Amino acid sequence: MWDLLVRGGRVIDAANGRDDVADVALRGGRIAQVAPSLPAGQAAETVDASGCLVTPGLVDMHTHVWHGGSYWGLDPEPVAWRTGVTTWVDAGSAGAYNLTALRRLVEPMPLRVRLLLNVSAIGLVGETAEHHVLDHLDVDVATAAASEHADLVVGVKARIDARTVGPHGLEPLHRAVQLARRLDRPLMVHVGYGPPHIADIVPLLAEGDILTHCASGCTSDMVVAGELTDCAKAAADRGVVFDLGHGSGAFAFDVVEAELAAGLVPVISSDLHARSVHGPAFDLPTVVTKLLAAGVGLPQAIEAATRRPADTLRLSEGVGTLTAGAPADLAIFDIENGSFPVVDVHGDSRTAPMRLTNRATYVSGRLLPPRASAPPPPWISLSTAQRRAEHDRVTETREAARPRLTHPDDFDEPFPRPGATT
Repeated sequence: MWDLLVRGGRVIDAANGRDDVADVALRGGRIAQVAPSLPAGQAAETVDASGCLVTPGLVDMHTHVWHGGSYWGLDPEPVAWRTGVTTWVDAGSAGAYNLTALRRLVEPMPLRVRLLLNVSAIGLVGETAEHHVLDHLDVDVATAAASEHADLVVGVKARIDARTVGPHGLEPLHRAVQLARRLDRPLMVHVGYGPPHIADIVPLLAEGDILTHCASGCTSDMVVAGELTDCAKAAADRGVVFDLGHGSGAFAFDVVEAELAAGLVPVISSDLHARSVHGPAFDLPTVVTKLLAAGVGLPQAIEAATRRPADTLRLSEGVGTLTAGAPADLAIFDIENGSFPVVDVHGDSRTAPMRLTNRATYVSGRLLPPRASAPPPPWISLSTAQRRAEHDRVTETREAARPRLTHPDDFDEPFPRPGATT
């Protein structure tokens, strides 16, 4: 007997080469079977997904989920249930000094959360500058912390840009590389306004390391005159993974289109945090839609948001797939075909041929319930339009919670008063 049968959806599962109409059966929090026309009578519950897209739970390789403990953190639960993202990878919010505190936050979450350890022991407690004091970048201390939390730590994170490294140049990156090699885990390097520049960073990276914000318009030597630079090509040639990391300021259509023209399809990640969740990133399905607008096909885009990030970070147990025996993490989306304008962080726009709207999100076979988001913290600056949208969201949430049923026929037969004649 299956616990749940999701019937009749278009199933895209790159790990198993599947893109067809099929049913997905779940049992005991695991994928039991995926095949056309499974018998509904063998399931305790069925969900009709006809006309919908069914995918493995999305894997967002670049997020910041330490809300209440870091500058950029947001609570992922109010986002996950409406977006299909079941695996959240926190990209460096915590370092060695505060990793235990982040663990205590994420362990009770009904989500799959993994962490990239910041090479700086203070993590992202401020907007930037975590590498200004080199004493915080102690590789021995970081190694010990990662070993203690080896079940959660899947890689290393270092932000390498002029503001973050301060006067220390490439030294923070050298220490991050040393840490990643000790742990035998991939290193994710944030790039932005240099120095250091891409040409300085790439020679230190190895196959399987991750260059995040790869489609940023802030870097001066990733794409020039619509072509990949030699250093960007060198990164691709040595097997460095290009990661989108949209965020608030790291996605330009012309840059990603140049990468696509060169045959590079990045891993699709949101860099979702307390500011970018209000736009222009919003959530991972929105970022996927932007890649569709740039010319990526739907199966390729789903693969870039499921199997590829899981493989890049060597996530275990079949995360990012619908393989039998894998965790029953899956998402159901309505597909709306049409013309949908989307924008990058610089105001350039494109038109997407379709839009994905999440209908249901399951983690280990359990449907995630709706949850409202908290307001942004006071240090996060939003535009007037973003503030207005946030106010409208709160108003709509309050209105939705208002009692609406007032007619006696709306309820079961009232309880009789004591002593009343029946």
